[in-house]
Amino acid sequence: MAVKHEIKSQLAKLLATEDLIVEHKQVQTACFNVHTRVLTLPMWEKASNTVYDLLVGHEVGHALFTPDENWLEKVAVPPQFVNVVEDARIEKLMKRKYMGLAKTFFRGYQELNDEDFFSISDESVSTFNLADRANLYFKVGNFVDITFDSEEKVLIQKIADVETFEDVLKVAEELYLFCKKEKEEKVDDIEMPPNMGGESDQPASELEEQQDSPGEGSGESMTHEEMLEEAARRESASPTLNDEPEVQTADALESNLQDLVETDGYENVYVEIPKVDLKYIVAKNDDIHKEIDAWFNHQKTKIECLFDVADEEFVKFKRNAQKEVNYLVKEFECRKAADSYARATTARTGILDTSKLHTYKYNEDLFKKVSVIPDGKNHGLIFVLDWSGSMSRVMLDTIKQLYNLIWFCKKVSIPFEVYAFTNEWKKPEINYETQELVKPADWTSSYEKKENLLAVHEQFSMMNLLTSKTNGKQLEHQMINIWRCAKAFGNFYGSPYSVPSRLGLSGTPLNEAFVCLHQILPQFQKKNKLQKVQCIVLTDGEANHLSRHVMVKRHWENEPYMGTRQLQGGCTFLRDRKTGNTYNVPYGWHGFSDLMLQNLRDNFPTVNFVGIRVLESRDANGFLRLYHDQNSNAFRKLQNEWKKLRSFTIKDSGYHAYFAISAASLSQDADFEVDDGATKAKIKSAFIKSLKTKKLNKKVLGEFISLVA
Repeated sequence: MAVKHEIKSQLAKLLATEDLIVEHKQVQTACFNVHTRVLTLPMWEKASNTVYDLLVGHEVGHALFTPDENWLEKVAVPPQFVNVVEDARIEKLMKRKYMGLAKTFFRGYQELNDEDFFSISDESVSTFNLADRANLYFKVGNFVDITFDSEEKVLIQKIADVETFEDVLKVAEELYLFCKKEKEEKVDDIEMPPNMGGESDQPASELEEQQDSPGEGSGESMTHEEMLEEAARRESASPTLNDEPEVQTADALESNLQDLVETDGYENVYVEIPKVDLKYIVAKNDDIHKEIDAWFNHQKTKIECLFDVADEEFVKFKRNAQKEVNYLVKEFECRKAADSYARATTARTGILDTSKLHTYKYNEDLFKKVSVIPDGKNHGLIFVLDWSGSMSRVMLDTIKQLYNLIWFCKKVSIPFEVYAFTNEWKKPEINYETQELVKPADWTSSYEKKENLLAVHEQFSMMNLLTSKTNGKQLEHQMINIWRCAKAFGNFYGSPYSVPSRLGLSGTPLNEAFVCLHQILPQFQKKNKLQKVQCIVLTDGEANHLSRHVMVKRHWENEPYMGTRQLQGGCTFLRDRKTGNTYNVPYGWHGFSDLMLQNLRDNFPTVNFVGIRVLESRDANGFLRLYHDQNSNAFRKLQNEWKKLRSFTIKDSGYHAYFAISAASLSQDADFEVDDGATKAKIKSAFIKSLKTKKLNKKVLGEFISLVA
């Protein structure tokens, strides 16, 4: 029956107890590269679980115990004879190392014997040479009656006793010489055929009759093809002195095992995440805001009050947002304190408590105690902001959520960094006053391109929009800059100003951002000496799929070049050499992002990955269907939450928590404000809206703080 070969890869890694890389590919036989530590296994799809485990255990044994050396220089022995002895040794060592494997080997070889994988069902084992019988003895000796004479038993015992590869070579040489001598003796015993001049018991009349009559032995009456067949038959039936002894059972097993290999379908591909150099990826905070300032100042020269409306709205939002920020701070401090006291310990001091001395007759606890409350962990936040074109309608609402969290970080002194992923920043730099080219586009690759590395386009950037390293005045100015940009995106056709072209919205290279987080997170953690990091991703859609690097050779070109190819879901595996994990790449785009997130979680266990998905009302059900069947109870429950609160939380995605929030609800003002002379109906409506908005914000922010604290 078919088995999942990637599960068997994990088995191989566990058995190897080392940094072993296992690949399943469309190959006929297993092989192990000692230098790269890559064990390549065939896709034995037609093998049972037991046989698969046997074969995996056997090949891991070779990986662990068979040395990488050119032993042909030491002994002149055919490889088959060395393999017979080495197979016995490594299987003995594997069973010694993992006692549970003994049962696996027993049942696996039993199944192979029942299916006649050694091709012995129609043969008399007693006629086999010693190497063949030894091969059978150490593999299927429990199920096949194999006899040895006294001289052969000595060699069999030597095979059973080998411990080192040097021992293997010595015994293999003895085995080979024994089989060669055995074969020479058999040849000497073969009588020459009558037509070759030897004597015969047949009467002369019969011989003459045979010679005169047409038939198999008559060269004149046989066709050329029949003569060739007869010559081949006689050659196989009558070995010569020049023929080397062979291990036929080893050939039979190898040939029959090839029938278990699945040759149809796509070839498995193993891809890896490149280690990018961030200096070619991250756009510096100062450079970004110099660009924005230059462009905004250029536009402001024409209209002085160009940004007044946007700036006034920012000031109003900041004032109103302090309630949510203070709520966040209060929740954080309470939860942090509760956690600290939950981990508090009480210990005796060794000093007598005089107030308890009168109880000495019935109380043994007469010593003073001290409570030790552990310090809270150092926290840090990294924000990853979607800077794609689809975000234009919800960018301002997303920025509002971001700013709430930034002001929270400032109040509780938590370091933070805000990055936006884009494909636009690396455009040429222009002097906005003179319109002259300052700097051409720099598309330098951030890593060395190699085959089967995930491809990160040279155009990709992570813009460091905001950072806690700036002072309060600088941060305020930079937040206004980003607010203005978000305001312009949301009113594309009606905005009186525009954003710099290098800050324009692009595609959705979220997966490229996940690649970069492998370098960003540890640097951020190390610089700020953090114990706990929150990574918050704010987005509105699915990411672009990644490609892999491949060498491409076109017939009209002399030299191949490094190109790219789309990942094939189902037969592509993401391999992480650091953790030793292998992940099957799914078909869906969102599934690949979840896979990348899971890989990040495995690499950074002290980091919480939180997704904030800003949704239009019409997109809520579609987003839910990515993670839940629409007929399931979970789907209906979250759907009802959305109807009531305009939000829900996905707990089984790649994120630790994935918050879905209504863009329309975020855009509503949480304050209860009505115009003078408003009717009762308008007052009621405004009051209900403010309550709903406050309820939404508190729910989402409360869940977020529970993760942070």
